[in-house]
Amino acid sequence: GGRRRSAVLDFLNVIRPGTIDRMTTTTMRAWRVRRPGPMPGHPLELDCNAAVPEPAAGELLVAVRACGVCRTDLHVAEGDLAVHRTGVTPGHEVVGEVVALGPGAEGFAVGDRVGIAWLRHTCGQCAYCLRGDENLCPDSRYTGWDADGGYADFATVPADFAHRLPHGYTDAELAPLLCAGIIGYRSLLRAQLPSGGRLGLYGFGGSAHITAQVALAQGAEVHVMTRGAEARDLALALGAASAQGAADPPPVKLDAAILFAPVGDLVLPALEALDRGGTLAIAGIHLSDIPDLNYQRHLFQERQVRSVTSNTRADARDFLDSAGRHRIEVTTPEYALDEADRALSDLADGRIAGAAVLLA
Repeated sequence: GGRRRSAVLDFLNVIRPGTIDRMTTTTMRAWRVRRPGPMPGHPLELDCNAAVPEPAAGELLVAVRACGVCRTDLHVAEGDLAVHRTGVTPGHEVVGEVVALGPGAEGFAVGDRVGIAWLRHTCGQCAYCLRGDENLCPDSRYTGWDADGGYADFATVPADFAHRLPHGYTDAELAPLLCAGIIGYRSLLRAQLPSGGRLGLYGFGGSAHITAQVALAQGAEVHVMTRGAEARDLALALGAASAQGAADPPPVKLDAAILFAPVGDLVLPALEALDRGGTLAIAGIHLSDIPDLNYQRHLFQERQVRSVTSNTRADARDFLDSAGRHRIEVTTPEYALDEADRALSDLADGRIAGAAVLLA
């Protein structure tokens, strides 16, 4: 183990000297969730002397260039999601450069630009994996929750779960595509929007502002319900037909809706806004409690609710291929890596329009 670490670090010291200065050290910066709790209590701590990770068998070592700030990171930091790894480094929208390969890692070479996303491992053998639903694998594991993520200078990823990235985007523009974009794409599939249909988006942050563009490119009419005036302005600028308050009724009945805000209270107005046969997809990994439903008002006439659980690698490939063919305008407020706690606080308080990104 020690000799392998020494070899990796020797490699890091000589590859592309001057290109990434932090590769000349054995330590790095990494944020850790030390005490999960509300952001005002500062649950994150910055470790400036963390060890550079060593890629295990089949893994890539990636020098992080950019990492998106996702609401799931906030759920991990604030304790909405159960602790899976004590002191975990959040971040699962990672764009970086491959700097070393673990034994047996294939498909990528040193110097490749690569993406690290939320889904990190599935067993490949259970009934769900075998039928193409690997997102439901009971043995699934996740970047920034089960393993250290991208709020750091370096991160590792199994090569089989790393993603090739489309050309024509900056690192900052690509980062939100790796979760906000992918999960929005799967949510759109789950919402069963008919061709040319009317889509409602509840919440308009990182994922919704990407999903809106995908839906508009498919010919949908998009209506946005969200709390922030700046987010409503962004929705209209991107082509939404209307934008109103989070619980306000849209001006038309909806064929489908996606709930991005983790607010269970919004399930009821979203269901009421659906036309007959409409579908509400709930995109988040966490949702506050849903109030009591009234069958006649909220579900009758074959309206339905569907959850969204992670994504498959096929979803990711399909979405990233599409993003390569049809450019998505990604609004990316930028923060330095050292400002990750401020970025998450701004996200918690609704001060971010678009998808924030940490630049290492």
